[in-house]
Amino acid sequence: MKKTEKHMKRILIGTSRSFYLTLKFLPSKIRNQIGLMYLLARLSDTIADSKTDDKKYLESLLESYNDRIQKGRGDLPNFIELADKQDNLSERELLLNSKILIQTLENSKIYTDDDRMKIRYCLKIIISGQTLDLKRFTGASEKSMIGLRNEKELDEYTYMVAGCVGEFWTHMTLGHQFKLNREKEDYFFTKAVSFGKALQLINILRDLPEDLRMGRCYIPIEELSKHDLIIEDLLESENIIKFRPIFDSYIDKTDNYLDEAIEYIEMIPKYQFRLRLSCMLPVIIGQKTLNLLRNSNILDSNSRIKVDRSEIKKIVRRVAIASISKKNSLKLLKKYK
Repeated sequence: MKKTEKHMKRILIGTSRSFYLTLKFLPSKIRNQIGLMYLLARLSDTIADSKTDDKKYLESLLESYNDRIQKGRGDLPNFIELADKQDNLSERELLLNSKILIQTLENSKIYTDDDRMKIRYCLKIIISGQTLDLKRFTGASEKSMIGLRNEKELDEYTYMVAGCVGEFWTHMTLGHQFKLNREKEDYFFTKAVSFGKALQLINILRDLPEDLRMGRCYIPIEELSKHDLIIEDLLESENIIKFRPIFDSYIDKTDNYLDEAIEYIEMIPKYQFRLRLSCMLPVIIGQKTLNLLRNSNILDSNSRIKVDRSEIKKIVRRVAIASISKKNSLKLLKKYK
C-alpha cells in the first residue's frame, strides 16, 4: 500500500502542483480520500480533453470508465492509445495507471463504505458535466465558434465540475473531522458549492484565450449580445474595451463566491488549523489571480495570467503562520481582498 501511495503522490505532483500544495496540508484522516478523488476526476478530465476529432470515441471512453467506477466490476477501457496522445507525461502516466487507482478505490481498507459511495457519487456528477461539455462543443474550432447560451448553462456547468467537489470535500470533513447541527450543516454545504464554483470560474476567466483558440466560449452568448458582441469578437484584443464590463462582472461574481468561501472557512472550528490552512490557500491564490485578471487584457492571447511561484511560496508561509489562529486567518484573508 505504501508503494501505491508513493506512486499516487508522484502523479499528483505531476498533474497539479497547486492542488498538491493544498492536499499535503490536509488532516491525515481525509487526505487519502480527497487525493484519490482528485486523481480519478483528473483521469476523466484527461480523457475529455484529449486531442482528437473523434468526440464520440471520448464519450464512449468516459461512459465505460464511469460504468466501472459505479458498478465496481467489469473491464476498464484500454487507455494505451489515448495515453500516447498526451503531451503531459504525468497525464500519460495517469491513464496508464487507471487500473491501480480504481483498485485502490475498490479494495483499500483506508476508505469506509461511505467514503467510496461519496467518491462514486461525486465522480458521476463530474463525468456527466464533462460528457455534456464534449457534446456541447463537438465541432468547435477557431473557425467555428461555439458558446454557452446563457447564465443557466454556465451555472449548471460550474456546479457539475466543481460545485459538487465542494460538497464532496465537505462530506469528508463532516464525516471524519467534526460535526455540525443540521441547520449549520445545510449552510456549510451551500457555502461549499459556492467555494467550488468560485475556483472553476477563476479557471474559466483565466483560460479564456486558450479556450477561444479551441473554438469554445464559456462566457454566455446572451451576455455578449447585451454589449453588441459575438464570440468571434473576442479573438481580437482591441475589443477589450467593449468586453471589459462583461469580464469585470464575472470577476465580481467570482469575488462574491470567494466571499462565501471565506464564510465557509469561518465555520471551521478553531482547532482544525490544518483544514483551515488547506482551504485558505486556494482562496488567497484565487484572490491574487482575480487581481491580475482585473489589470490585464485577457483578449491578448500572448498574455498568460498566473501567480508566480515565488509569490505562492510567500502565501504558503503567511497562511501557515496565520492558520494556527482563527482570528489571524480571517485577517489575512481580508488583506488579500
